Amino acid sequence: MGIFSSIAEAIFGHSKGASAGTGSSAATGTSAKPGAPAGSGASPAATGSTAAGAAKSITRAEVEAMIATRAAGQREQYNWRQSIVDLMKLLNLDSSLNARKQLAQELGYTGALDGSAEMNVWLHHQVMTKLAESGGKVPESLKA
Repeated sequence: MGIFSSIAEAIFGHSKGASAGTGSSAATGTSAKPGAPAGSGASPAATGSTAAGAAKSITRAEVEAMIATRAAGQREQYNWRQSIVDLMKLLNLDSSLNARKQLAQELGYTGALDGSAEMNVWLHHQVMTKLAESGGKVPESLKA
């Protein structure tokens, strides 16, 4: 299983093949494009969900709400809203440079795989965007 798959499973709590709506009421929300103002629904083509049966997108706010629920049960405070390292730690995943390099390769990062702030900010943005676009279901292109 890839790093992105591990992140999605840790947040949404289902296996790779499970439906995005299984056991999650947040996945039934609006289909607004991540980062777009509320009420600006996006078409399936705009979110990359063109195949029949593709997962419906959810908002980034819905993804963040699911992560916040998990964070609320932790003693340690993580800066998961901005830090890919803290997000991975919150999800009890390996946040080492090697794990982040692997994640960067999975997601198509073209910069230096050196753990720089640029790489980490890009990773966090991509992870949050792809989680929302896919509605919690790991896209076929990211399955290992």
